[in-house]
Amino acid sequence: MRPAQRGKKLINHDNVCLTLTTDHSLLTTKTIHMPISTHIMQTLRFPLAAILAFALVKCGNNKEAGIPPEEDAIAVKLQPIQTTSISRPLQYSGLIASNSEARPSFKIGGIISKIYVKEGDHVSKGQLLATLDLTEIDAQVQQAAQNVEKARRDEGRIRNLYNDTVASLEQLQNTRTQLTMAAEALKIAEFNRQYAQIRATEGGTILQKLVSEGEYASPGTAVFQFNGTQNNEWVVRFGVSDKDWAVLRKGDKATVKIDAYPDLVFTGVITKMAEASDAANGTYPIEVSLAPAGHKMAPGLFCTLQLQTSVRQTLTLIPPEALAEGDGKTGYVYTLNADRRTVKKNPVRIAFLQKDKIAVSSGLENISEVITEGVGYLTPGAVVKPMN
Repeated sequence: MRPAQRGKKLINHDNVCLTLTTDHSLLTTKTIHMPISTHIMQTLRFPLAAILAFALVKCGNNKEAGIPPEEDAIAVKLQPIQTTSISRPLQYSGLIASNSEARPSFKIGGIISKIYVKEGDHVSKGQLLATLDLTEIDAQVQQAAQNVEKARRDEGRIRNLYNDTVASLEQLQNTRTQLTMAAEALKIAEFNRQYAQIRATEGGTILQKLVSEGEYASPGTAVFQFNGTQNNEWVVRFGVSDKDWAVLRKGDKATVKIDAYPDLVFTGVITKMAEASDAANGTYPIEVSLAPAGHKMAPGLFCTLQLQTSVRQTLTLIPPEALAEGDGKTGYVYTLNADRRTVKKNPVRIAFLQKDKIAVSSGLENISEVITEGVGYLTPGAVVKPMN
């Protein structure tokens, strides 16, 4: 049998020599050193030809090994990323309270005789709220007054004797001192009687009644929780974590949304920051002064706040659709490799969400654009075709 043309195949009667050559490389060469009968050769002729044809087609389809043809690439779109210096907004919730909140109490101890208000009552300045049984304190006032009268009589008698040179100057001075001391004791008794009653220091609302009539109230024990509303000064109180406390400053701005006014946004500013954590929950108490803008407020209204810190950091902003995966603060985005035909899956650190952007703190260094369309079809190393 005459040898075939170069680059196709060569078959002999005594030996089978299979040689397959392309324009660029030698794919395979095999020689079988054994006699083959004509019948066997006729049997093998068709399968061998089919194998050779298939190999030629596969080798000619793509000269770049491992890269699918252009028509198999995934169409994607890219968007540029933005690196900027911004402050991180903080989200918290809290309750509205009056800036004149107080817990009035009795100065002295005693049995509570009468409570004149109940929870939720609106009171005016000077209104009597509660009083102790005054039997004991009235007796003390009367006793002090009688001591003053006695000391005044003694002082007059000794003064006359002194004028008659019967009493000494020392005796006169001592009686005058006793008179002064008795007068001061009367002032104390009258002062204590005044604060055996509780009166409203300004107009406001009784939020809570903490004791009942007939109970013994120790000196300084709170009887009511009271919110003054006369000055229309309102605050939001809440606690923040130690990390957020470190970046907040007095004077930082806040936007406040109150559930009672779902369509309104109020403004506020941080006016108080605790220098120590709350022992009960470990957070740091913060107080934001709220501008009611003419709207009616009440203690206990629930609200959410967004605090704008004055501390700024350099972050990268990417579109939300560029995020392929996310788990807490960790996410993944796809970018083009240097060949601009294959993709790389990049882990990123998510700082926070800001409106229609995702702020990334790390993972996109020296990268100028990310894939935003076709992300759901991508895997690391996938071949893509960027679209305009």
